[in-house]
Amino acid sequence: MSELNFNKDLIISIAKDLNIKVSQVEKVLELLSENNTVPFIARYRKEITGALDEEQIRAISKEYEYQQNLLKRKEDVIRLIEEKGKLTLELKNKILACDKLSDIEDLYRPYKEKKKTRATDAVRKGLEPLATFLLSFPKDEDVLTVAESYINEEKGVKTAAEALQGAQDIIAEMVSDDADIRKFIKSVFVKEGQLTTKVKDESLDERKVYEMYYDYHEPINKIVSHRILAVNRGENEKIIRVSIVEPKEKILNFIYSKMVKDEQSATTSNVILACDDGYKRLIKPSIEREIRSELKESAEEQAINIFSENLRNLLLQPPMKGKMVLGVDPAYRTGCKYSVVDETGKMLTKGVVYPHEKYKGENIQGDRVERAIETISKVIIDYKIEIVAIGNGTASRETEEFIANVLGNLKRDVSYIIVSEAGASVYSASELARKEFPELNVEERSAISIARRLQDPLSELVKIDPKSIGVGQYQHDVTQNKLNESLNFVVETTVNRVGVNVNTASLELLKYVSGCNATVAKNIVSYRDEFGKFKNRKQLTKVPRFGAKSYEQAVGFLRIIDGNQPLDKSGIHPENYENALLILKHLQCDLNDLGTSKLSEAINQVDRVQLMHITNLGEHTLNDILDAFIAPNRDPRDEFAKPLLRKGVVKLEDLQVGMELQGTVRNVVDFGAFIDCGVKEGGLVHLSKMSKGYVKHPMDIVNVGDIVTVYVENIDLLRRRLALSMIKRD
Repeated sequence: MSELNFNKDLIISIAKDLNIKVSQVEKVLELLSENNTVPFIARYRKEITGALDEEQIRAISKEYEYQQNLLKRKEDVIRLIEEKGKLTLELKNKILACDKLSDIEDLYRPYKEKKKTRATDAVRKGLEPLATFLLSFPKDEDVLTVAESYINEEKGVKTAAEALQGAQDIIAEMVSDDADIRKFIKSVFVKEGQLTTKVKDESLDERKVYEMYYDYHEPINKIVSHRILAVNRGENEKIIRVSIVEPKEKILNFIYSKMVKDEQSATTSNVILACDDGYKRLIKPSIEREIRSELKESAEEQAINIFSENLRNLLLQPPMKGKMVLGVDPAYRTGCKYSVVDETGKMLTKGVVYPHEKYKGENIQGDRVERAIETISKVIIDYKIEIVAIGNGTASRETEEFIANVLGNLKRDVSYIIVSEAGASVYSASELARKEFPELNVEERSAISIARRLQDPLSELVKIDPKSIGVGQYQHDVTQNKLNESLNFVVETTVNRVGVNVNTASLELLKYVSGCNATVAKNIVSYRDEFGKFKNRKQLTKVPRFGAKSYEQAVGFLRIIDGNQPLDKSGIHPENYENALLILKHLQCDLNDLGTSKLSEAINQVDRVQLMHITNLGEHTLNDILDAFIAPNRDPRDEFAKPLLRKGVVKLEDLQVGMELQGTVRNVVDFGAFIDCGVKEGGLVHLSKMSKGYVKHPMDIVNVGDIVTVYVENIDLLRRRLALSMIKRD
């Protein structure tokens, strides 16, 4: 946004919709117009915005943009109708009162320049007066005789019947263009319509994915978003037909009541025929498309929200800091690739073992499985491995069983964990991975990525297109630019919430920092490579293309852990260093006391109101500075549950109904959550099994990464399905 003269009415409307103050909306719009980023505003301008978070700031920006577009369309439509000399005060007020673009278009429809239609063709043939005659509802006129007077072979009207048909076409379009009629019909569709599906080609549905939709119907106002997307996909794959069944008689009676002024007139039957045609040919298909488009848009929004929230929770999974990790990318025929990654994420060794088949050949000595056991055992001992990270792809559970047996025989304090490898192959085959490990093949890179995902999920996952991470539902069925926008926003806000170590961060991580872009991130890495580690934040001003505004937006999120300015390792912005030093002096402490109990005790006893007076800081900023004093290296990911480590294998056959298990939430969808309980088959906790009370949505109960206690509800050995419950049986 570049304008500063914001529309006051729009601001008032947005404040009401978002339930915040008008002044908050105004301040956010001003800050955004000054090219401040959302993370910067949320973190370092709390006093100005009233501590609005990133989601609220983004909502203000998007809503203002939508309202601006809405207002512009209103102005355009009013101008266009006025140019035709047909604008009335009543129509103008109706247009101004619209809060949806579709409502504006309905009002504009009768005045819009139309492409060739049956009605425009009839008007061209001179039949508009005949339509007016029919709508005058005369008592005793002979309709055919009147129609005969409009026969004109030069214009293409050869018979009275053709003349009447043309006049009825004009009336049908009048019915279709009536905004009040369309509004009523749409409301009836929404309130009383049924979305109906029938099988079209069962042979295309080999796995019977859409079997429940072969003959299905559900009220439009009750259908949930994931079913809308499922139906749309089934229709796109030409497996099912989709339609809307509406109370047709009720709708037609309403149209008759609007259009038929005299039921005894000689022209009533003609007008009724025109009404029927206008509804069937013009209104119903249009309204049906409109409603299905709105249903899809609503379902997309929900699907994108779920994906975004799942992604946020996945990115915020706590890192396994300071651990020697053995990453394993499972496979059958091609073998399991493994890689040892040290505490800093550096690869120390790699290899491949074949633990899932016994194979002897002329040139192969010994048994592959035995050699796999020997190799992995030696790696674990030699590199003092603390955790084994196993990818959850093909052969994952067989590999888990193999690793568990190795660890059991070694009798060492080593655990293992199953790591989601969604998107790992995308990263491994990317240009980025080729640059990082040019000498390795795709699978070997994947093993490194799996290990690093455990050590620092955020740093590793930002290297992958967010859509490839696989924690959503129907992500391929939604509008991709909307999905990209939302997911990139999640990554950006998460990276800035956590903060970035400027001396170790990759280019991919740095480019998500507020105020940075790919060019600045590349220049930071290049500067670091050429001149060594940054000693303080001031050095960042020497990075090419890192201008004053970008520096202001970014510097608070860029941390220097072991530099010569202790405040640089915290989230305190350099613009507040002077106040920070003043506060330390007042607390009778210094920079060496950051993170100590001495400083923490002093903060607990200080009068914060007095500090606000001394520093002229607002309450939010002061509290943030004091929190940073107490824990300068605070990582918000530490608040989340630690990954669930395992030492043994459980098979589906080992389970019994009612058995208690612990598991990790891998994905949350509209109808429930998928839980990894250490069994090959992931278990589903249906929404109805999450609580004894009413649950509106699974995310009200669980998030991706949560460690939960579940109980076995049902075991289907034939279909290899596991149903779980979070409700303990009495």
